Amino acid sequence: MRYNKIRKMDIANGEGVRVSIFFQGCIFHCEGCFNPETWDFKCGLEFTDEVIDEVIKLADNSYIKGLSILGGEPLHPTNIGGATALAKRFKEVYPDKNIWLWSGFLYDNVKDNEIFDYIDVMIDGQFKIALRNPNLKWKGSSNQRVIDIKKTKKKGEVVLYCD
Repeated sequence: MRYNKIRKMDIANGEGVRVSIFFQGCIFHCEGCFNPETWDFKCGLEFTDEVIDEVIKLADNSYIKGLSILGGEPLHPTNIGGATALAKRFKEVYPDKNIWLWSGFLYDNVKDNEIFDYIDVMIDGQFKIALRNPNLKWKGSSNQRVIDIKKTKKKGEVVLYCD
C-alpha cells in the first residue's frame, strides 16, 4: 500500500492543529475532487512501519490535537490494513488525542471494520459537485456527514458530530 503525503501541521482537516496523512488510491474518482493526484494506487510513497513512526513523532507536541486520515481512500481494501495499524498505534501512544477519517464509503457499509475502534470522527460519503457548498465545515458537499463515531457506536445509530 502507498500514501501520497503527510502534513505536519494541518488546520483544514479537523479541529485544531493536526497531523494529516493522505493515502494513495481511490476508486470513486469524484468529479471536482480536491485530491485527484491520490487516485492512482501505483503512485505515491510506500507505507511502512517507519511512516507510522514518523506520524507518531510528528504528533508528539502539545499543540497537535490529533490525526487526520484522508485520501485517496483510506478504507479501500488495499489501504484499510495500514490505516488501521496507524490508527491503533496512534491511540496507544496518544489516547487523549483524536482521529478523524474521511471516506467516500458510507459508515453504515463499513462500520464493522476494526478501524472504528480507534476513530473519533468520520466524514462519510462521496463528494458530489452538484451538492458542493464551500461554507460547510470539514466536508465539501451537503450529502456528506460528519459523524461522532464514539456516540454512534454507543447509541447504535448515526449521531452527527457537533462542534
